[in-house]
Amino acid sequence: MVRRHWTYPTRPRGRPPVPDQLQSLIVRLATENPRWGYQRIRGELLRLGYRVSASSIARVLRANGLQPAPRRAATSTTWRSFLRRQAAGILACDFLTVDTVFLQRLYVLFFIQLHNRRVHLACVTANPTGAWVAQQARNLLVALDEQTTVVRFLLRDRDSKCTRAFDDLWRAVGAKVIRTPIQAPNANAIAERWVGTVRRECLDHLLITGRRHLLRVLHGYVQHDNRHRPHRSLDLSAPEQSARQGMAEPPAAAWQRHRCEVLGDLIHEYERAA
Repeated sequence: MVRRHWTYPTRPRGRPPVPDQLQSLIVRLATENPRWGYQRIRGELLRLGYRVSASSIARVLRANGLQPAPRRAATSTTWRSFLRRQAAGILACDFLTVDTVFLQRLYVLFFIQLHNRRVHLACVTANPTGAWVAQQARNLLVALDEQTTVVRFLLRDRDSKCTRAFDDLWRAVGAKVIRTPIQAPNANAIAERWVGTVRRECLDHLLITGRRHLLRVLHGYVQHDNRHRPHRSLDLSAPEQSARQGMAEPPAAAWQRHRCEVLGDLIHEYERAA
């Protein structure tokens, strides 16, 4: 009885634990801002009304497997993350070669916007000179200006057909021309991937007879690719969302669909029946 009477209440020693919700907020700030250090995160928390020491922030980040700011920023600054941050102003271009049934090689110049994967088909020719390539760039710049599209970077390979006049056209509108390294197709991976897609889904199944035939086929496929074909990088939506996409699902009795044929019977598109 005496021992129980003279026992003093014990109090926890040290700093109080950081609440779980505040820990989640610290992890979120560090993840979304990889260049922020402990003091920078502490200052942001103070602005939000939370008083946490820098050592507690460091302890929370270590417990969640997050490194200090210099290492965390170095791991986040990759080529993929750079493209995602700058994609809204990046335009890539490349050539696609097609051999006809008469063994004539045709060259297709195309451009693709990285942020929405929209393809701009320039033109088709059997003799792509520097003047011809520059003229196609001039035509595209007029179209982009009408759409109020701002290009900050042009990504291209080191093809000799892209002359200084071609680059000067883009520099005149404030765009920086970035040339990919030699024999490095992954540096222009989105354009290279589109070349493979158009071959697998379209050109490998057709016999091209000439320039006009190829131009007609590619116009049909590009229209399908921009307006209807789902893209995984766009959450399975098309670059140009039509008015029908995103509408509320109709009643169960209206599940009928209408099939549209593109390029003969090669590609099928499905729309809701009226």
